[in-house]
Amino acid sequence: MYHSALLRILMLLFLPCMVYSGHILVYPVDGSHWINMKVLIMELHSKGHDITVLQDSRSKHIKEESPYYTSISLDVGVYDDDFFSTFMSHLLQAGRKKRSIWSQIMFEQEVMKKLSETHEKICNMTAMIFENETLMTSLQQAKFDLVLADPAMGGGALLAHKLGLPLVFNVRWTVQGEGHFAIAPSPLSYVPVPGAELTDKMTFFERVTNVLIYFISYYQHSIYFDQHYRAFCQKYFGPGVDYLSILQNADIWLMRNDFTFEFPRPTMPNVVYMGGFQCKPSNPLPDDLEKFVQSSGKHGVIIMSLGVFFGELLGNITDEIAAAFAQLPQKVIWRHTGARPSTLGNNTLLVNWMPQNDLLGHSKTRVFVAHGGTNGIQEAIYHGVPILGLPIAFDQPDNLSRMRKKGTAKVLDISELDRSIFLEALKEVLYNPSYRENMQKLSRLHHDQPIKPLNHAIFWIEYVIRNGGAPHLRSHSFRMSWITYNSVDVMLTLLGAVLLFCWLTFLLLRCLCFTVIFKKKLKPE
Repeated sequence: MYHSALLRILMLLFLPCMVYSGHILVYPVDGSHWINMKVLIMELHSKGHDITVLQDSRSKHIKEESPYYTSISLDVGVYDDDFFSTFMSHLLQAGRKKRSIWSQIMFEQEVMKKLSETHEKICNMTAMIFENETLMTSLQQAKFDLVLADPAMGGGALLAHKLGLPLVFNVRWTVQGEGHFAIAPSPLSYVPVPGAELTDKMTFFERVTNVLIYFISYYQHSIYFDQHYRAFCQKYFGPGVDYLSILQNADIWLMRNDFTFEFPRPTMPNVVYMGGFQCKPSNPLPDDLEKFVQSSGKHGVIIMSLGVFFGELLGNITDEIAAAFAQLPQKVIWRHTGARPSTLGNNTLLVNWMPQNDLLGHSKTRVFVAHGGTNGIQEAIYHGVPILGLPIAFDQPDNLSRMRKKGTAKVLDISELDRSIFLEALKEVLYNPSYRENMQKLSRLHHDQPIKPLNHAIFWIEYVIRNGGAPHLRSHSFRMSWITYNSVDVMLTLLGAVLLFCWLTFLLLRCLCFTVIFKKKLKPE
């Protein structure tokens, strides 16, 4: 009996692990979006999945050679380095100026035109794939299990539809705006529109503002972005297919946020929240950096990073920031790629790159000076570090307004920034304990969940592979017309029935009245 049990145990130990290896096609977006897509790719690779990435050969961050994936490289120039550097420099210059309402509108129109050019290039890149018979044949013969895409650009959804493959989104933004607005009910009475910088508790005038911004955003996206995808679908899929229906047909939406960041709102069964999935416990710092951090003593360290595209600020801004840093007893680690500020103090270390996650997780880190990108905010929440926000463009002001509402961030307008304003704001976040206490409360809420966000995301990707999709989780609502979805036809029918009943009741009463009057007249006779 003993020997039989031992033999079974040995057989189980030596049996090979039965792991289903999926074949995944990835259509990514460059920049900070690629940073979190790469986290998913690395984890999927560690699980034994085979990854193929479609990338622009001129991409700044998506490398052609990688131990984690095989790449298919296309020379399109979607993510042209000169385009982005010029565009970001222009954003900084515009953000530094105080603008009238009219100039603000004109600036936003210019931003929309620049982004429209990028969407046009994405459509051209996807058309190049479709028209390359050799490439399309190889993609079809590869027998991919699913397409993993970022719908901030629309190529991934279009390619998945063409190949007839299940589709999983790594998403916060779509071509039409914030992801929830494309897939889930979004009552404007308590769901703030991105860009409005409102909360879920709005006054009447704030609700008016929210509705107006929604329709303005809808109009802008329709004019500047949808036209490219509309023309593409017309050419390659025919008149019966539109991009929005392709987008809404995705099997799983892996949302890069959660309700420690997002305000409570309706959602859908195929929306999976993985906010902070890229975060992880901090590792020890390199020796030289650890020595600098430890030299801060009881005062601690401030870290500053403005993301992938804003490493270099305008000279007058950097001088003001450096001068403010120089007046503090804390040590400062600043990711800055431009010229050395003339006012830089001895307490400030400039670096081209920093281990941001490891620094945020260090016990001596006191404040994170950030531009408000989703990745940085999620890492700050994960490690419980309060924020001093310097929003520049895109979703950054809205992200930071949420943190300000939760009492975890102080936000400054870059157009009004000088050393005294920046210094006072830093002191407030440093010495007012409520900022750190509120952020650490958010951190505890974020960590208090049964499964890690990254593991949750990988489970659902593998779920789609195992089951060949997840159509049972998709709502039928997006196939309905506006009239059917809002039950306008039902309400009109019921209203008509009520009016008919009232009219018939009126006629009946009228007949009864005439009958009674007629009988009274007959009695005297």
